[in-house]
Amino acid sequence: DCIRAIDGTHIKACILLSCQIPYIGRKGEPTQNIIIVCDFNMCFIFAFPDWAGTTHDSRIFLQALRKQELKFPHPPPGKYYLVDSRYPQMAGFLGPYRGNDIIYLIFVE
Repeated sequence: DCIRAIDGTHIKACILLSCQIPYIGRKGEPTQNIIIVCDFNMCFIFAFPDWAGTTHDSRIFLQALRKQELKFPHPPPGKYYLVDSRYPQMAGFLGPYRGNDIIYLIFVE
């Protein structure tokens, strides 16, 4: 009963030099971090832009849930969205099992 997926992405940003520090990501250039909700037809359902590139995905996600004026499309009862390990585990949002690095060790041996 998975109906949508959520993920974050970084978009290159032109930021004033005096304001760039929080926008400089791991690749050394200024970005904005944006979370996107899309359905399985690859249609965007929701986007929450304008976050500095160093902002963690879970912080953006939780703000999207808290701010009612954003009208975040919550999953209906009995349905869920796929999220990655950077998002909190909570009702309606299914992420990977934490600690799945054990699986990797089995295949390496």
